[in-house]
Amino acid sequence: MPTIFTPPQVDPRRKPDRSGEPGDGDHGSGRRPPIDKRTGGNDNGDGDENWNDRPVGSRGPRERIDQYRIGLGFSLSAILMFFIGLVTVFIVTKSNYHFDPHFQYINSWRPTPVPHIVWLSTAVLLLSSVAAEFARRSMFRESEAMDEWIGLGRPLSRRAGLWLSGALALGIAFLAGQADAWQQLAARPAYLRANTSSKFFYIFTVVHAIHLLLGLGALVVALVGLRNSRRLTTRQVLVDTTVWYWHAMGALWLCLFILLEFFQ
Repeated sequence: MPTIFTPPQVDPRRKPDRSGEPGDGDHGSGRRPPIDKRTGGNDNGDGDENWNDRPVGSRGPRERIDQYRIGLGFSLSAILMFFIGLVTVFIVTKSNYHFDPHFQYINSWRPTPVPHIVWLSTAVLLLSSVAAEFARRSMFRESEAMDEWIGLGRPLSRRAGLWLSGALALGIAFLAGQADAWQQLAARPAYLRANTSSKFFYIFTVVHAIHLLLGLGALVVALVGLRNSRRLTTRQVLVDTTVWYWHAMGALWLCLFILLEFFQ
């Protein structure tokens, strides 16, 4: 579990401060560091964080990031089921055959050669996923998280922003490579009209590109959040969920690429 920094529990008997909040008025905005730098606070003095002793219904940063991950998992499950349906249709169509009046085996399926640019664009997308993972890990570095929490600067956010920018640029390059592949296939209209497999190439690549565009939008939102959000935990959640979605799109494309290249 990545390190999430949590403000300490506040004693309700303490008098309100100027902000009207009990205790020191810490909202997790960087005005006060957590008690335990290793795990994010709530230490009661004997090394026990008492996560299970918090009031029922309370939500800390760990619960928050877990809830976002669960929600993302349900969304990705729906996307996965959709693509499983497309792959099933692909397999059934490929296996469809009939016999002519002379009892000759007839199958109109002809494999569509994958343009070489797709190999390059696949490598670019994998590099983009690596850059995104570096950004995600950068947001949970203990050695610098305290500085960001207490407002001494944003070393985590700056580093993560650079990696996310690289992932965004590589993602755009991937889509440019896909567009070039579509143009190469479109240059052979007679072949496309006579071949069913080429239609599936377009379906798989276009539908995946649409989902990847959503990922690019999420990367942009995460970059804006790194710049404008005041809460460290909000920035961590933005980067974490965006990067996991981006990884899922990279893994999905890798499976589609293997299917189109080796199983037609």
